[in-house]
Amino acid sequence: MTQQKHEAHEHPAETAGTAVVTGAGSGIGRAVALTLADAGWTVVLAGRRRETLEETAQLAAGAPTRCVPTDVTDQADVTALFDSVREHEGRLDLLFNNAGTFGPAVPLEDLSFEQWRGVVDVNLHGAFLCAQAAYRLMRDQRPRGGRIINNGSISAHTPRPGSIAYTATKHAMTGLTKSLSLDGRAYDIACGQIDIGNAATEMTSAMSQGVPQANGSRAAEPTMNTDDVARTVLHMASLPLEANVQFATVLATKMPYIGRG
Repeated sequence: MTQQKHEAHEHPAETAGTAVVTGAGSGIGRAVALTLADAGWTVVLAGRRRETLEETAQLAAGAPTRCVPTDVTDQADVTALFDSVREHEGRLDLLFNNAGTFGPAVPLEDLSFEQWRGVVDVNLHGAFLCAQAAYRLMRDQRPRGGRIINNGSISAHTPRPGSIAYTATKHAMTGLTKSLSLDGRAYDIACGQIDIGNAATEMTSAMSQGVPQANGSRAAEPTMNTDDVARTVLHMASLPLEANVQFATVLATKMPYIGRG
């Protein structure tokens, strides 16, 4: 995995806005947080482990960031996160709803209910709790409004073998995105979704070793740099609220998606 590096430089006195990034301690969340910070956003870094959030903050090289350890499956934690944004930053302009887990790589018949629930709790319940709290803050602040970008997946369209929990939650994420877009219209809240395929993170580290394919074989798959995903999120985030990227798909060019199976 290629680690994004930032050189220390003077950041603008006026920020582009305040963003909350969940799952900001690693992978796509870290890449997006760093790219937003470099573009002048004040970034609130949310995730379960303070030490990894602080590593992200150090990589931001002096840009305005704040670490808030948060378990997105815990309603009290999520409430405290967005209450702290209201108190410290004064408003919220962007939520990148990113925290997620793939779950255990086991056959469907061997997946326990506890394993299923663990994926649903993070990927769906956690995304809902964060979106709801962000929505409330954006609705009530003045000037009102803001943007929510949900991290979907190629699996929101087409599943991999043995991924029923992950696939179900990512299909549900699409419904969450559409409902947020509809309900947010009255309050100038825009919502879009980025569907990502094979970004090089710890979650996809097995790709180069070979992963199961629909025909029963195993094959190595190409990946792409997380920075390419982050630049797409930055573009979506930088639009005026009168414009919205409803769905964006960013994937490794040669991954088996078009023609999968």
